[in-house]
Amino acid sequence: MSESTWRFVKKRTAADGAVYVSIDRTRYRRTGGPELQAEATFQRLIADLDYPVPHILEEGFADDGHYYVVEESLGDQTLHDQAVASLDGGRALADDVTDTATQVAARLLRAQAAHLVEPPPGALRQWLESAGFTQNVFQENPDLDNPRTRAVLDHALDRLTTVPLTRGHLDYGLPNILPAGVIDWQHHGLVPLGYDVLPALEIIAFKGGNKGYTASPAQRHHYLTALNDTGLTTTGQPVSQHLGAYLLVKALFFLALMRPTDPSRTDKHLKWQYRRHLFTKGLEQYEHTGTVDTALFPGLEEFAAGHHAGNHP
Repeated sequence: MSESTWRFVKKRTAADGAVYVSIDRTRYRRTGGPELQAEATFQRLIADLDYPVPHILEEGFADDGHYYVVEESLGDQTLHDQAVASLDGGRALADDVTDTATQVAARLLRAQAAHLVEPPPGALRQWLESAGFTQNVFQENPDLDNPRTRAVLDHALDRLTTVPLTRGHLDYGLPNILPAGVIDWQHHGLVPLGYDVLPALEIIAFKGGNKGYTASPAQRHHYLTALNDTGLTTTGQPVSQHLGAYLLVKALFFLALMRPTDPSRTDKHLKWQYRRHLFTKGLEQYEHTGTVDTALFPGLEEFAAGHHAGNHP
């Protein structure tokens, strides 16, 4: 690979390999192993199904034996990057960012609804395990693996049994969205319809303010209303009634791999305790109301103040 053609961008997260951009910034090259090959196979499939994803232009094995894939660029800035760049001393998410997020989510939802998948046995349970990294969460937090938690999760799955499954992203959010489409399909799999797109603005709350921006109630309402309209035109049903169950799984996802191994890292310990608090708060909400309201989640600073005062475990 010539340095005159490609420029290093970053190492890949949660996988071996790296990302490079062409000098003219029209293409990206990613390197990796079998997991990247599986992702590329999946990405070619969904591109043929009109999912808004980058088209793969080239793939193969480099001289060092590593697999690589070259794909078209969908742009230089993700919506997360745009959101951070547009902040002007406050934390309000720019309306043009949420408008673009709404447009891309509607495109993805239409494509997913047009290509539903007949679920194999146990598919919904498998989605819970993979989307929520449930095994890891319970290994790191054995006290949370109790009859109450299992009962609430089982109830959520029961309510989702009539929801059709489709090919999904599993890690959908502003950092993976560009105006032209969606990138980083590494954690793909079957998902209940709406799981990818519905929580995209809600999950900002799980970052505790560390992302620097927050979506307003009006923005969240507009976003969900637009997706409900898309659901009605594609399947005859709105989709937001399942948001609570999806956010319960997201609460698991954001707790995964959080338990610190170094006792001296008090910052990581605090963040782990914070995510535990959000999971238990979401579990309690869903248990009593069948939904999860992220507007009631404390920010990390608020939680830290209560934690130091002894108001949280």
